[in-house]
Amino acid sequence: MPLNTSPLSHPQFFQRGCFYDFFLSSLVPQITEQLGFIHFCPSLSLILSSPHCRSIHYCFLLASSGCVHNTAGAPSWKLTAPGVFPGHWGGPRPRPTMPSLLLLAAAALLSSWAQLPAEASSWWSLAMNPVQRPEMFIIGAQPVCSQLPGLSPGQRKLCQLYQEHMAYIGEGAKTGIKECQYQFRQRRWNCSIVDNTSVFGRVMQIGSRETAFTYAVSAAGVVNAISRACREGELSTCGCSRTARPKDLPRDWLWGGCGDNVEYGYRFAKEFVDAREREKNFAKGSEEQGRVLMNLQNNEAGRRAVYKMADVACKCHGVSGSCSLKTCWLQLAEFRKVGDQLKEKYDSAAAMRITRKGKLELVNSRFNQPTPEDLVYVDPSPDYCLRNETTGSLGTQGRLCNKTSEGMDGCELMCCGRGYDQFKSVQVERCHCKFHWCCFVRCRKCTEIVDQYVCK
Repeated sequence: MPLNTSPLSHPQFFQRGCFYDFFLSSLVPQITEQLGFIHFCPSLSLILSSPHCRSIHYCFLLASSGCVHNTAGAPSWKLTAPGVFPGHWGGPRPRPTMPSLLLLAAAALLSSWAQLPAEASSWWSLAMNPVQRPEMFIIGAQPVCSQLPGLSPGQRKLCQLYQEHMAYIGEGAKTGIKECQYQFRQRRWNCSIVDNTSVFGRVMQIGSRETAFTYAVSAAGVVNAISRACREGELSTCGCSRTARPKDLPRDWLWGGCGDNVEYGYRFAKEFVDAREREKNFAKGSEEQGRVLMNLQNNEAGRRAVYKMADVACKCHGVSGSCSLKTCWLQLAEFRKVGDQLKEKYDSAAAMRITRKGKLELVNSRFNQPTPEDLVYVDPSPDYCLRNETTGSLGTQGRLCNKTSEGMDGCELMCCGRGYDQFKSVQVERCHCKFHWCCFVRCRKCTEIVDQYVCK
């Protein structure tokens, strides 16, 4: 991967506004309120509604010049800012100059940073906000990479080099999140989404088993999405799989078709997902370095799960389904199977600790050393029974439970001994379905009153 080019040296980085947007894109409400753009930029709503001005920094840059320049043939809007600032600005004041605007912006940024929540943003947020595909870009609009939250500097650089990949990274993250929620649907921690920036909230700051699984399944989702996008011809830098013909494939079977390019998906996911961790530089043997090594191990386990589970798929050819000829190719396994395997790895995850030499070692040396396909964790899991703002636990109050189950979804374990409430609900289901010639199925709707239980 060409990783030797800094995003700041990109020829269009400053021309297209990446520098301003990098700092201002997530701070529009704070800056608007603190700098009073609504007063000296009264046409802000009109400007931002145009396809040529998608970010507040356009108003920011052009406020002193008093106009917005659009592409050829498009109308221009004049910023008819009055010389008097009404309301709380307290009477006549001179129009702010560009240097003063930048100073005010710096102050706003500092005050905004001081109020940022403790949860760090993550590339997982790409799953929460659809990523604009390159062919949908509008001339004059901001480049996609400057608008994506949660990217580290290295990931933003890769975004600039491979913009068309970002939509599929978002799809991969969404696939991983959905699989996480399915696998933990009957657990006290059910992979709940907290917000659109950190996605899972403070709970990911703890190096627990749950964090290990989340990192693994999201990395696996990226491999899955990129590999499939290559096969479907959506990416210009890759195509069908070039995997060599398996040695055990019968001689009269053809090795061809267009397989999922899992090799490319694996390599790209490794560069992108691991970039955030590899940029960190902590003291050797520190807890922070241990967490970085844990994340890298679990990312790799997720990628390998997809890679190892890809298998040969074949299709028959011949007259009347005689299957006289078979064509085979490499195909990804269903992602549910990947999730099931990673859930098994979660159940057998190894507890690790960081050594003075900066390496992870087993807390209990009686267990086998984990392989690159195993999950590891460095912190015990928090108590998910009660809501805790410090750890990010949402608690289990109000969660549905199964009164007759003795497993984790049972009311006794799910409710942590607090008891449960019973209520009745009406469920509507399709019933008495009949096939009619030709060719449709007609069903009735049946209602049923069922008992449900929720944790106190």
